[in-house]
Amino acid sequence: MSIDTTIVSVTTIEQIGQYAGQKVRLRGWLDTMRSSGKIRFLKLRDGTGRIQGVLTKNDAGEELFERTGHLGQESSLIVEGEVREDARAPGGYELLVSGVEIVHNAEGYPITPKDHGTDFLMDHRHLWIRSQRQHAILRVRAQVMRSISDWLDNHGFLRIDTPILTPSACEGTTTLFETKYFESSAFLSQSGQLYNEATAMAFGKVYAFGPTFRAEKSKTRRHLMEFWMVEPEMAFVDMWENMEIQEQMVSYVVQQCLQHRRRELELLERDLSKLEKIVPPFPRIHYDEAVQILRDKGVEFEWGGDFGGTDETVVSEQFDRPVFVHHFPAAVKAFYMKPDPDRPETVLGADLLAPEGYGEVIGGGQRLDDLALLEQRIAEHQLPTEAYAWYVDLRRYGSVPHSGFGLGVERTVTWVCGIEHVRETIAFPRTLYRLYP
Repeated sequence: MSIDTTIVSVTTIEQIGQYAGQKVRLRGWLDTMRSSGKIRFLKLRDGTGRIQGVLTKNDAGEELFERTGHLGQESSLIVEGEVREDARAPGGYELLVSGVEIVHNAEGYPITPKDHGTDFLMDHRHLWIRSQRQHAILRVRAQVMRSISDWLDNHGFLRIDTPILTPSACEGTTTLFETKYFESSAFLSQSGQLYNEATAMAFGKVYAFGPTFRAEKSKTRRHLMEFWMVEPEMAFVDMWENMEIQEQMVSYVVQQCLQHRRRELELLERDLSKLEKIVPPFPRIHYDEAVQILRDKGVEFEWGGDFGGTDETVVSEQFDRPVFVHHFPAAVKAFYMKPDPDRPETVLGADLLAPEGYGEVIGGGQRLDDLALLEQRIAEHQLPTEAYAWYVDLRRYGSVPHSGFGLGVERTVTWVCGIEHVRETIAFPRTLYRLYP
């Protein structure tokens, strides 16, 4: 039986519940198929969800029934049928198929139901993202990014995009990707923060949202060479208000994921009770307290060092929600961090550590607003003064106390989804040894 072109209800699987008892048309791909006598069960996906289609020989006719028996996994189809409620079916509905148009019959799909190694799956990432698990993760990612933008837009922040190609470093010169820029050199952006500080002086509250790049030779489950950050920056905001803004935004993001992506999180077997606890206020501890926690837990740690992944895990395990660690030593933080006037060996900054061992998801703090001290710091870090002349100008013309932070999207998605490795949280990850596909 061919498709009846008079049917007008073309819909998606996500919206299928609106058409219970009606005939509809779906356009998508064959996920799996099994046969039982004169019945075929076609598991269909269309990018919005999955549904089972039931095709019977009596209803479909001999010719169509036989033709569909040779369909390969990921064949593209247009399927017509009646929507039927079924409490046993995933999503609560199935499709009684009455017509199938084969757009393309795929053969030899390489990702089969058997177990595949990580390298194989990453080599076939362009196909792996079609799988149910990867599909769920990337839909959660989209929700995280949408919720971040919604919260900021609704709280007076203006999005202003910052350059990808920059003449200078933001987070340290040892992790820069260098590229030719006509007759000179440029670098892929490590952060939009410095430019955000300029736009904050023009607009008050701003944010940039885009890809950033770090040439870190790291193979941990928390690191990518290319990742996305949202970076708000705010004039007339100190470190403490900065933390309040962070916890409000993060809480909103998590709750929106619970509301709109619960099905995906359940598919990932996420413990939703842990996410339901993510409400403000978040605990705040001084770096000194964090060091004491580490020592009490048997970790040999010297005051003045930065935290590694294990250190972050040990500290965060003491709390059931994200925890701020503030007043890190100035020596382990960037040149633009403002020293605490009462204890200048520390800075007015904080890292937000996610619970359950997922580590730092936000780094932020108050920026240097004193011209002389900023010039001193640039000299101490041996940074080229000409490349930062525009940045120094911000302290000459209307300098004010200001703060900001950067949230890593992939680390946040890893935590929200409760998965093991950050590489699954972006469609095409760039890692130390992977630039393909």
